[in-house]
Amino acid sequence: MTSSPDKQLDEFSLIRRYFHHDPQPAGQGDTVALGPGDDAAILTPPAGQQLVMTQDTSLEGRHFPADMAAADVGYRCLAVNLSDLAAMGAEPLWFLLSLTLPAVDEAWLADFSRGMFALADSAGITLVGGDITRGPLAVSIQATGSVPLGKALLRSGAGVGDSICLGGVTGAGLHGLHLWQQGLRQGAAIDHFRRPRPQLELGVLLRNRATACIDVSDGVLADLNHVLEASGGVGALLDEASLPLDTAILGDCDHDEQRRLQLQGGDDYLLLFTLPQGEPLPEGCHAIGTIVPQPGIRLMTTAGETRSLSAQGWQHF
Repeated sequence: MTSSPDKQLDEFSLIRRYFHHDPQPAGQGDTVALGPGDDAAILTPPAGQQLVMTQDTSLEGRHFPADMAAADVGYRCLAVNLSDLAAMGAEPLWFLLSLTLPAVDEAWLADFSRGMFALADSAGITLVGGDITRGPLAVSIQATGSVPLGKALLRSGAGVGDSICLGGVTGAGLHGLHLWQQGLRQGAAIDHFRRPRPQLELGVLLRNRATACIDVSDGVLADLNHVLEASGGVGALLDEASLPLDTAILGDCDHDEQRRLQLQGGDDYLLLFTLPQGEPLPEGCHAIGTIVPQPGIRLMTTAGETRSLSAQGWQHF
């Protein structure tokens, strides 16, 4: 990114120009007493609700490519936070933004804010503060949502006999990254990688229904393992024949690569959840296995064999 010496803006001018976003989502007018512009925001939690808070930092070259369009970076960095709220069954309220820039590039900032606010407005979440500083490009967002008292979805409730379910088809995120690294910029997998869709409505729907929930950010096996550990060390038996496959996305991969992307690929940001026996499966979701007493993750193959799987996925360090 480049700066124009004759148009250099300070932090507060940048915030006023690109991050004062006047429209407030419907129904939130009475929750934001004071937004950006003061030392801190003043917020009023909704009555009878618990607050759910999450924070993610995204680094250029680590969490998004250096040549990704600024609008996609803004959208994507907010989406990963909203996915965490969805996994808790929370409805979005407010978020804070900390942006580190190597230099002032107003065209980049305008596109970044446009992409970020496009998702913020559709999700019903309001930017209430943050800061901008100089350094390697990094985006840190802290998002807050709300759930009715005692109704948050947790990782820790899966029980033996529960169905293991996915909110869609996995594999597109990592495959999209691979295609991007090969120089491609168009296609369904790349679109999913650029702009994942947090499943906020599904998270709310799963309140009082799911026994455990998590979002698939690091891969099905890695994130499922978090649920198993939090639920007292139970295990999982997955059914290979039940794994959903989108041939439009993974049709160019051989069988082994499809399974690797489906089970170990990160960046899908779909909900992985468990349902008790007899609970109807929400529309568009897939049951892929069962919670079992024996610890570990195993796969029943289409050939009728049982294989142990390693709970590996995306590593942040």
